[in-house]
Amino acid sequence: MDPRNRWQRLGWAVPWLLFQVFPIADLVSTSRPLLVQVAAAGGLIAFTVVYLGIFGDAFGERRDWPRAPLAVVAVLGVGLAVWLGPAWAGLMIYISAAASVGLPQRWVWPAVLGAAGVCAAVLATHGVLGDVFILPVMCVLTAFALRGMRQLVSVNAELVVAREELARNAVAEERMRFARDLHDLLGHSLSLIALKSELAGRLAERDPARARQEMADVESAARRALAEVRDAVSGYRQVSLAQSLVEARSALRAAGIALKAPPPAPPLPGPVDAVLGWVLREATTNVLRHSGARSVTVAFAAAEDAVELTVSDDGRGGDAAAGAGLSGLAERVAAVGGRLAHGPNPGGGFRLAVAVPLTGAVAAGCVPAADVAAP
Repeated sequence: MDPRNRWQRLGWAVPWLLFQVFPIADLVSTSRPLLVQVAAAGGLIAFTVVYLGIFGDAFGERRDWPRAPLAVVAVLGVGLAVWLGPAWAGLMIYISAAASVGLPQRWVWPAVLGAAGVCAAVLATHGVLGDVFILPVMCVLTAFALRGMRQLVSVNAELVVAREELARNAVAEERMRFARDLHDLLGHSLSLIALKSELAGRLAERDPARARQEMADVESAARRALAEVRDAVSGYRQVSLAQSLVEARSALRAAGIALKAPPPAPPLPGPVDAVLGWVLREATTNVLRHSGARSVTVAFAAAEDAVELTVSDDGRGGDAAAGAGLSGLAERVAAVGGRLAHGPNPGGGFRLAVAVPLTGAVAAGCVPAADVAAP
């Protein structure tokens, strides 16, 4: 246990020590045999030490409730009150406090009412119940106060645990986001660099000028990839559909693949535009890596409440399980309430389609209700 927490819990017990003024005053002012005085003082000291120990270990850090300390406090408190009279009846308040913080919920109120009953009985036996009726009442009020404190501490502990769990989840989510962005960014850029480098090597002897141009494109792609990685690290990376279409056209042309694409799309909300840009980048990367296609068709359709983007090719197709890239796309699309579908194209090749909704004010004025799909 953290020593600071223990001292804090002991601090919660200190205010109730005020009621020890009465037994101490009785010890000093009442004439009794020395042996009785010593026994009473020793009992009071032991009672106080065990009582403070219960508070030091209380409020949920123990898995078991402190049976032995509670038994000692109960026996000493009741014994001293019955033996020495009304001045010692206030010890029942301590028993009530210890029961409130140390006992399981179902046993708290029976113990508290029992302590209040003993207190009232001692006072009534000596004929002073009417004068100090506040003492049995204090037993019950103390229990209410400490039960509330115990509940507050328990709730605070749960909030601390929940906050730590949220922090761990936030870190995990950020790691996933960063890994996904790097995969999508570098996968596309490195595929383009590899293709253009291969093309430049083939052209080096028969068309040096074209080879130099391709290598210049490789340098440009490498610099762009470096800038994109820096943006991703900084958290400011924003892909757009138009930008991804330009990059796809360049990469596919370098690989000798024809691209049929729509005219520029109308203005789209930022999150939607970014998601469609990521979809087109990943589709282009997959075509370059896996498809063996000769042509790619991009279709875009916009309505008042949704936009759709479809990328299809005439390559080998296939229905293999989605890899990290498509899984990352599915997460991006789901984050904006969209749907992602992919699989073999009925006419041969592979098809990747995404539909993203436009909601509320985003739809108003941003996307006209017109179909701008490519022929």
